[in-house]
Amino acid sequence: MKNDIPSFLLFIFLSAGVPILSGQEQSDPFLWLEDIDGQQSLEWVKARNGRTVETLTGHSDFKDLNGKILSILNSRDKIAYPSIQGEMIYNFWQDEIHKRGIWRRTPAQEYAEQEPEWETVLDMDSLSDTEAEKWAFKEADFLCPDLDICMVRLSRGGSDAVEIREFDLRKKSFVENGFSLPQAKGGVSWIDRNTLLVATDFGPGTLTESGYPRIVKIWKRGTALAEAETLFSGNESDMGVWGFVINTPERQFVGLMRMITFFTMNHFLFDKGELKKIDIPEDAQLNGFFKNQMLVELKSDWTIEGKTYRQGALIGIDADRFLKGDRDFHVLRRPDEHSSLVSVSYARNYLLVNTLNRVRSELYRYTLAGTEWKSEKIPAPDFGALRVASTESFSDLGFFEYENFLIPGTLYRISGWEGQIEAVKSLPHFFKNGDLEVKQMEARSKDGTPVPYFLVAPKNLPLDGSHPTLLYGYGGFEISETPYYSGILGSAWLEKGGVYALANIRGGGEFGPKWHQAALKENRQRAFDDFIAVSEDLIRRKITSPSCLGIMGGSNGGLLVGVAFTQRPDLFSAVVCQVPLLDMQRYNKLLAGASWMGEYGNPDIPGEWEYIRKYSPFHNLAADRKYPKVLFTTTTRDDRVHPGHARKMAAKMESLGHDFFYYENIEGGHGSGVTNEQRAFMRSLEYMYLWKMLK
Repeated sequence: MKNDIPSFLLFIFLSAGVPILSGQEQSDPFLWLEDIDGQQSLEWVKARNGRTVETLTGHSDFKDLNGKILSILNSRDKIAYPSIQGEMIYNFWQDEIHKRGIWRRTPAQEYAEQEPEWETVLDMDSLSDTEAEKWAFKEADFLCPDLDICMVRLSRGGSDAVEIREFDLRKKSFVENGFSLPQAKGGVSWIDRNTLLVATDFGPGTLTESGYPRIVKIWKRGTALAEAETLFSGNESDMGVWGFVINTPERQFVGLMRMITFFTMNHFLFDKGELKKIDIPEDAQLNGFFKNQMLVELKSDWTIEGKTYRQGALIGIDADRFLKGDRDFHVLRRPDEHSSLVSVSYARNYLLVNTLNRVRSELYRYTLAGTEWKSEKIPAPDFGALRVASTESFSDLGFFEYENFLIPGTLYRISGWEGQIEAVKSLPHFFKNGDLEVKQMEARSKDGTPVPYFLVAPKNLPLDGSHPTLLYGYGGFEISETPYYSGILGSAWLEKGGVYALANIRGGGEFGPKWHQAALKENRQRAFDDFIAVSEDLIRRKITSPSCLGIMGGSNGGLLVGVAFTQRPDLFSAVVCQVPLLDMQRYNKLLAGASWMGEYGNPDIPGEWEYIRKYSPFHNLAADRKYPKVLFTTTTRDDRVHPGHARKMAAKMESLGHDFFYYENIEGGHGSGVTNEQRAFMRSLEYMYLWKMLK
């Protein structure tokens, strides 16, 4: 899934075992492909990979295309995106020399220089060689405020499961006999130098049915993990339980979050030695703390003490007064039908509140004087996206980026109480864009709902239906699709005459919680109808035609394009179906699937399976229909969306006599690879396929 979702929501336990099957499931002749590392499964993968690679790499343009994409990924002109940690800026960097990457740092005052002097903290290639393990760096949790030690997360092959080890940032080495956790889907937070808040796999019975941690413990240095004190235990039916520690200049907040479903949760805070439940709606999100203000984002209307706070609002209240029973919130941001809240980032004396207005980014700087909130809009060009790169609660240093489809990303620095802003770094132009323009268009869905989409195309495009067009969509989990600059998309597609469209369909977050909730569970077909409507609109306007129209989507977007081509194969001539969900009868039994039942429904409940069955791509394939020749991509080490989805869909198509392309990378997790070579190869296959099918 994409990402404005907090990273701890994506930790999903890996379970390669095949569960007990019902009679209906036993009729599935392709279940053996769910055995991730089984010899028979991998032999099947190897054979299909071989056919795909031989065909697509055999084109005379493939070598140049792959070289161009790899050069973009390895470019030393890329922005080294910052992570502020006190007086230092940290960055993870990969290029042609550092294939698995280096974690490095430079003094904050030197970062804006053209070529700051970077100090390597951890070399992942060296670590992988030393330990004979294909490690991927995930992230690190710093001890605050000292920032001299951290817990580093290491992933095998890019999977979500991580091994977590204590690391000495002064010695630049792992701490001998320090805190260490074996591979699992979980997380840690520092309470103090000798105490961790831990959510992990503590052994049998300690995980939920979704595979997330069910128990949070307090672990003291010098004791065994098995001796850690249990702080909270959730239910096996919960999605998961995680602890959190939020450090601010005013105080430390220690608490935990029990996720009942992906979209409902309970929050708890330690107050005077007691764990207290935060009395807010279960679908509300505790956003953070600023100058002792507790900020809450609402996903539905909330009426409390005679006052109604609207769906989508960002509200705040003094944390101590709240714990004593006060419910008189301040409203920082009021929603409207065209806008949504993207993120809130915390500095010492200001907040950066990122919003969308008609799917166009607007960034606001909020300050608090006494009890009065003030805000100012940060100016930026149109048709673009703003993204906060890094802030830090103990300083007023911050970074944000602006980009759009044609303008490379520019990184801006904010500094000082007054929030002075200056551009400090920019991406180069990776492709020629002088003849291109961006428009925001609108289609009408089956039920009459207007659905916006962005179109990137040459100026004065002849409307004759002849243009190779790539339509991308996602439409799930309240994740918004916004403009972005991609050197790969530009050089591999736009520069060569391709047209690109980005759909803002229901299920996403472009217009707030209501836009997402409109396509949940029994209403999921609305997201698919929206995507089909955009496809039809592109054809109706004669921008393209079915013979020239391709679609692409990953993860939930892989489900989207899977439904699109099984319901309307007449509309498309190419489908790139990346790390997809496709067997919607068994998705809740594979890896993280059970955690998504709040989005799709529970296929084990007959009434819910009835509406899921109507769109499940795996169950709607037919022998007597003509489908486009789909390209399925996945990775063996994807422990979020099981590779069995793509494997089984391809195998079923094969059994019904339908041709396809298939490529499964061994590494990559829920993505396209760990190294830039792997990523470039996957992207090259995809674009080579698109040009082959749409010309």
